[in-house]
This record gives sequence, structure tokens and C-alpha cells, in this order.
Amino acid sequence: MESRLSRYIWTHTRKDQLWILVVVAFSMIPYFLSFDLPKQIVNGPIQGDGFDSPEATQAFLAISFDLPYLGTINLFDGFQLGREGMLLALSLVFLLLVVVNGLFKFYINTFKGRLGERLLRRIRFELVDRVLRFPPTHFKRVKPAEISTMIKDEVEPLGGFTGDAFVSPALLGGQALTALIFILLQSFWLGLIATVIVAVQAIIIPRMRKRLLVLGRERQLTARELSGRVSEIVDGIGTIRGYDTSNFERADIASRLARIFKIRYDLYQWKFLVKFINNFLAQVTPFLFYSIGGYFALQGRLDIGQLVAVIGAYKDLPGPLKELIDWDQARQDVQVKYAQVVEQFSVDPLLDPKVHAIAATSAEPLSGALAAVNLTVTDDGGATLLDHVSLQVQPGEAVALKPGGEVLAEAFARLIWPASGRILIGSQDILEMPESVTGRRISYASSDVYVFQGSLGDNLLYGLKHAPLTEVRYEGEGAVHRKWELVEAKLAGNPHFDVNSDWIDYRAAGATGPEDLLVKIRPVLDAVLLTNDVMALAVRSTIDPNRNAAFAAGIVEMRGALRQRLEKEKLSDLVVFFEPGSYNIEATIGENLLFGTITDQVMWDGALEGHPFFKTVLQRVGLRDVFYEMGLEIAENVVELFRDLPPDHPFFQQLTFMTAEEIPVYEALLQKVRGRARADVAEDDQVKIIRLCFGYIEPRHRFGLLTDELMAKIVAARREFDEGLPADLAGMIEHYRPNRYIASGSIIDNVLFGRIGHKHADGSEKIRAIVRDLFEAVGLYNDVLAFGFDFNVGAGGKRLTAGQRQKLDLARALIRICDFYIFNQPLLALDQRVQEQVIRNVFALLRQDGRNPAIVWVVANPAVMELFDRVAVFENGRLLRDDHTEVGANEGPDYKEMAS
Repeated sequence: MESRLSRYIWTHTRKDQLWILVVVAFSMIPYFLSFDLPKQIVNGPIQGDGFDSPEATQAFLAISFDLPYLGTINLFDGFQLGREGMLLALSLVFLLLVVVNGLFKFYINTFKGRLGERLLRRIRFELVDRVLRFPPTHFKRVKPAEISTMIKDEVEPLGGFTGDAFVSPALLGGQALTALIFILLQSFWLGLIATVIVAVQAIIIPRMRKRLLVLGRERQLTARELSGRVSEIVDGIGTIRGYDTSNFERADIASRLARIFKIRYDLYQWKFLVKFINNFLAQVTPFLFYSIGGYFALQGRLDIGQLVAVIGAYKDLPGPLKELIDWDQARQDVQVKYAQVVEQFSVDPLLDPKVHAIAATSAEPLSGALAAVNLTVTDDGGATLLDHVSLQVQPGEAVALKPGGEVLAEAFARLIWPASGRILIGSQDILEMPESVTGRRISYASSDVYVFQGSLGDNLLYGLKHAPLTEVRYEGEGAVHRKWELVEAKLAGNPHFDVNSDWIDYRAAGATGPEDLLVKIRPVLDAVLLTNDVMALAVRSTIDPNRNAAFAAGIVEMRGALRQRLEKEKLSDLVVFFEPGSYNIEATIGENLLFGTITDQVMWDGALEGHPFFKTVLQRVGLRDVFYEMGLEIAENVVELFRDLPPDHPFFQQLTFMTAEEIPVYEALLQKVRGRARADVAEDDQVKIIRLCFGYIEPRHRFGLLTDELMAKIVAARREFDEGLPADLAGMIEHYRPNRYIASGSIIDNVLFGRIGHKHADGSEKIRAIVRDLFEAVGLYNDVLAFGFDFNVGAGGKRLTAGQRQKLDLARALIRICDFYIFNQPLLALDQRVQEQVIRNVFALLRQDGRNPAIVWVVANPAVMELFDRVAVFENGRLLRDDHTEVGANEGPDYKEMAS
């Protein structure tokens, strides 16, 4: 990278800088005229200079030139105006100059801002581009939070300075020089005073501000270190809590914050000291002007108009001068920041840009063996990880690397670079091959998984997104915006790839397009045992039935098929279905009373407490007293059973109407209302007690509170809540309808249209298996699976388990049709039995349809060694044995012991 910021700015913005400098030069003309005009107004029409009589006139806008040898040339005689007319005309000219100067400033500042933001975009992209080209070892030395902080925050001032780099000294220096020259032309002595003060400011203030630069650099470094430390706390929160070191971390953060505070406090003290001295010097000059200039005016050596013009001109001098001094400080400050960024991002060696060159066409299959030739790999400390290893993997061959071969697997995947030796494909060095070849014809998966924030489907298909393969047609405002994007990308040195294009290489997955992509994905998910996980995520998700009308209709039709299936397998009591005329014993009282679900819980809580509808209806149907007594009994039972249990006790998971934190509240409430009639209890307290009933389920809680008579009364009261619901509460409840999809319910809730019974201990597992079969039978399996792909996996995939993340990473590698598959213990989070099953599934998958790619797998399970053609054994970084499995089986006890 360019070492000096000014040179970097000039290199990339030369044409724009030259243009704006020309504009600045032209802006000095009206700026100078705005200083001279007040003198003309005061001396002319106000004091009467040139207007000897009331009828006297003067020429306004007369244009003439005095040229050598040619004399005076009159281009325009102007308009003859009287004293009042001249006053008005000159005042209007002054107003015009104000507008013109303002427009010049507006244009210059807008142009500077656009120029700065464009270069900031260029710098940020260049830094991210360099991050993508860092050598593998460098990522072990840097903290991601510090890198992101530098790209996001620390280069921000560079963009703001870009527009000022050459324009500000020209503009501000020109304004200051113009004002100074004007003052000198009016009075030499006053001009000399102004010049001396300006010189003192220009010498003293920058020297004092050097201390500010040192403090600013320290503040920046400490802030960056704080960012990295906070990132470490977030990433290592499990270790911190596991070892009870949270208070040590608090002490460390407090110490760092104290250091930052001290630096910032010193910075403020010095900053405002410099500001005080600068302001003092700036205010001394008007004092001298008033005293000395006033004396000259009394002596007749300076007229009033000149004095007013000098004071007016000096009023505009401190501003540009101060901004010029600020510019110099900013220049030094951003140069320090830029130098630090360059230091952090000047890494050697970087990947050649040709390695990352985009290629829209598919890569040709690799021919030749994947070979490590006399390969030596060392870590950052110089320790040898691989010592002169030579190993060759032929196309179609399956090679097992025993534990110890992890480094070789990483080297095959270009995740680490050799200290000596080479890795070849055929006769080509793998490090010199473009990623458009190696990144498409070699797949790699390991236990060290990173899942990007976004949907599960985006992560699953991530390995197919190499280049934009379609051209998006934009219309109207979209087309205008896209054209603007292309122009700005070119000016900022950014690529113009369209992120809205279809980037998925369907051919690389063996598909012809998005229509049959899912057909190719399903066998992969089945092989890595991820299908059930995706289906579980899918059936718990909610959909918009208006946008997925056909799917919603299919789910409604499935309800009948589910009943038939359960009756056929004599499992009718596995699900208690919702029936308009009966009570669902497995649902809450609230669901049975409303015969629907609450779509807005906050609105429901507020309506239950304050809306007269519920109070009136419950009173009318005779349930308010019943629910109050039932709520009291529920509260007493819960308080008695659970008050001595810790808040995290698993028993609280069975409660649907009260949390552990609410138990003390209800305990106090019971003491308050015990022995009192309901009419004597406050309305708010009654609501708190009645609310407990709405979450009660008899088979789950077993307090014996539901009788047949009460259930019949609740069912009879449904009509009141269904038909009488006021308009302001209409959107709060979604009623159950046998022939309608429940928008607020999950997919599985809509299929069941009921609740799973508590009589079957394994009811949930049975119903999931039956529902999956039904999805397949009615042709909705792929649709449901697709909804599972929309699941947001969270930051770093943390909404998935470790095993799910590893299976997802393995599936991401298997979706691509490649020549070499390298698996570096990709399933360490799973037990040995599951690992063995997945390995066998993967081999079967990769060997079907005539495919025969090479497989390199770091594996420790002897039970799967029969799948491999060869087994390579490592010890202390050396290749100990490399034998065919059938030969190795007959080698005797030493080899068998080593292999096991």
C-alpha cells in the first residue's frame, strides 16, 4: 500500500482535485469583492462621497479598463443612479455576492464530501480485499474485532480528510490571504499587525498541537485493544463462566477504561488550552484594530469606510485561519491513522490477485494426482508439524489419514502453506492455481466449522456461489439506481458484480436449475443425517398462508389423512383434535374458551386487565366466580409445591401459567386476599388470579380442577367469545377452523389441529415419524424442507448445536461435484456410532451414479478402514506407514497395534 496518505489521495483523485482547485480559484473573485463593497457603501451613498448635491448621480455597473498605450476603454457606461438608488443597488449587489459565495461554498463542500466518501469506499474495499488475500498464518496473529474496527472506524476520518487534502489549504489559505491583502491595501500598519498575529498563530498553535497527536494515537490504540478484548470476552464467555473468572475480566476492563479515561482527560485539557490561546490571539487583533485604527481615523489617515472594511475583512480572517490550523492537525492525525492501517495491512506475502480472479464458467475436472512432495510445515513458533512428508492421492482413490494427518489435510486444502516442499495437482503447484479451480474441484470439511449469520439454506449452498451467472433486468427507479451503482463502483475502484444476481452454480451440484436443486440436496442431507434436524426446524416454523396458499391448502387436507393414519395404526388417542363442540383436554382452558390462539400476547394481557368485554362475558356466562376460585386453588397449589425449589428446577418447565419469579408475588397476593369475598378484592388482584386459569391443562398439572360440568360450560361459552368479540380486539384471537390454516400456528400445529396426548411417553417421536411419512405421501416433503432452509442460524450458527453445525458443513462440501474430497475429522461432536454411519453414507453417496472422486479422510475409527484403499499413519509429524488396507491387514501385530 502507498505509505503516504497525501500521495494515495492524489493518485486516485487527481482529476477531481484539479477541477475543484479551479473552482476554488474562481471563488476568490466574489470573495474579494465582498470585502470591498462595504467600503463603497459607507463612503459613497451613506457618507455622500461623490454626491456633492441632492441631484448628483453616479454610474452603477460601469465597465472600463485602463490599458497601456491604448488608454481607457469603456465597454459599458453603466446606469446613472442617485444617492438612495446607489445605496439600494450596492446593497443588492452585496446580497448577490453573499448568495454567490454561499453557492460556491455549497458546491465545494458537496463535491468534497462526495470525493471523500468515494475514496473511503475505495480504502475500505481495498482493506477487505487484502484481508481476503492474507496468508493463512496471519489470521492466527490478529483479532477479528481489531481488523473490523480498523476498517469500520479508524479509516472513517480518512474519507473526511480526502476532500480537504488539497482543497482546504487552497480555499482557506486563499480566503485568509485575500482578507490579509485587502487589509494591507486599506492600511499598511493594520495589515502588518494582522500579519504578525497570523504568523504567531501559525507558528505556536501547530507546535502545541503535536502533543494532541500523540495523545490521539494512544487513544486510538487503547480503544482498538479494548474492542479486541471485548470480542475475546464474548467468544470466551463459556470459559469465563466455567472457571469463575468474570471478576478478573471486570478488573481488566476497568483498568483499560481507566487508562483510556486518563488519555482522554489529558487530551481534553491540552485541547482546550490550545483553544484558549488561539482564541486569545484571535481577539487581540480586533482590540488593536479598534484602538489603533480608530486613532488613525481620528487623525484623518484612515477614512471610516476603510476602517469598517478592515474590521469586516478581519472578521472573516480568523475563521479560515483557524480552520487551516485545524486542517494541519487533521492532516497529521489522519497520516498517523493511515500509517497504522498500512502497517497492519502490509502483510507479506499476500495472495496474488490472479488467484481470486472471477470465472463465470465451470472449472474443468482436475487430471493428475494430489501429491505432497517433501512437504514440511511449521507453526508460528518454529515447531515442525510435518517433516518432509511425501504422499500421493490418485484420482478415485480413498485414503485414510490416521490422527496426526490433520496438518496434511489442511495443507491439501490450502489452509496452511508449506515451509518447504510443494503440494501438486499433476505437475501444477496448488498455491499457484486460481481458486476458481481449486475452490470448485476440491471440497474440504473439518470439525472447525464456521457458519455465517443468515439462513440455513444460504449456508448450505454457500459453496456454490462463485460468480454472478444471470443478468438482472431492472426497470424504472431500479434501473436508474443500478446505473448509478455501476458508475460509482467504477469511480471508487470497486467491482461491479450484482449481488442480486443468481450466484448459485447449479451445474456444480448436478442440477439444471433451482427446480431440481432440492432433489440433489436431499440425498446429501440424508447421508449426513441432517434431514430430520432440518425437518424439525421446518415444522416448528410459521408461514404466511396468503403467500403460500397451495401449501397451506395441502396442510389442511393432510389433517384428514393424519386421522385416517392414526385410526389405521390404532393410535387414535395419540392426538386429541380440536372439535368445535367438545373440550380438548390436552389444550389450555384459554384455548378451549376462545377456541383459538392469541396472536398478540401484549394486547391480550392488556385486554384481560382493562377491557370490559372479558369481564362482562365471563360474568354473563357464569365463569368469573368459577375461574376466581380455580385461580386461588392453582395459586395455593403452586406456591405450596414450588416455593422452596430453585428457579432453574426442571419442574418449572411444566408450568404454563406461572414463572419461578412470580411465585413470591402470588404468595404475597394469597396472604392479601385469603378469607375475603371476591367483591372485596381489588380488580387488578382478581385479574391476576383469574389469569392463572387460562394456562391450566388437567392431564399435565393434575390438580383435579376440571369437571365435566365445567368443561361443558366452557364449551358453551365459546359462542360468546367468537361472535361478540369487539372490533378493536378482532385481530388478537385467531379462531380454530377445521378447513382453514392457522397463520399464527406452526406447520406441525396446523397438521395436528390438536394436541399430542400425555398418555404416550414417546408420543412426540411417534407423531413426528408419522407426519414425515405423510408429508412424503402427499408430496409436501420438499416444500416443508424448503421452509427449514429459511431458519436463521444466528451469529456464527449458534442457534444450531455443535453437531448440527458440523453436519451442515459436511453437507456443504458434499453438495458440490468435485474431484477431491478432504475430510479433516469433520464430525468430532458426534459419537463414534453416528460417525461410522455418516462415513458409510458418504462413501455410498460419492460412489453412486458413476462418480468416483478421490477421498482423503482423517479418521480414527478402525471399523471403517475397510472403505479405504490406503491408510497413512503419522507420528511426530512424520509419515510412518502408507499401505494398502489389505496389505496392512497382514502386516503383523506391530502394524495392527499402530493402526488401532
